[in-house]
Amino acid sequence: MSESQAETTPKPAIDPAAQLAADQAAAESAGRIAANVADKAARKVSSDYGEGQIKVLTDIEHVRLRPGMYIGGYNPRGLHHLVYEIVDNSIDEALAGHAHHIEVKINADGSCTVSDDGRGIPVGIHPEAKIPTVEVVFATLGAGGKFEHDENSAYKTS
Repeated sequence: MSESQAETTPKPAIDPAAQLAADQAAAESAGRIAANVADKAARKVSSDYGEGQIKVLTDIEHVRLRPGMYIGGYNPRGLHHLVYEIVDNSIDEALAGHAHHIEVKINADGSCTVSDDGRGIPVGIHPEAKIPTVEVVFATLGAGGKFEHDENSAYKTS
């Protein structure tokens, strides 16, 4: 079809009243569904709320149970957040003067590879945790090298 034919083809008219009625019906249906879900949820929730309902999970159990609290979800949004964090780490390494090249590659299988020529993650035994530092970095919430910004810090900015 040529460009001039596409411009002259009439588009079907949308009846505003019919569209409004369809939108109202959809909203009413959604409202009934939400009320039904809320009603079922209210029946399932115990009225008792005390010490026994408070659960204490290890850091990693909590992340596995509720990843959305940390990365936004276990969907494309969460994956993108992880990639942003890794790229941010590479940028921090460059800003600290330890990296000159950052490469972000979207692979054919949909995975992502981020690499830089920076210092990497220390792999020796961590002085406090007494396990490999790379394990501390990946398995302990709140572990990292960017909390202090003094003369002994690994990063002056982050």
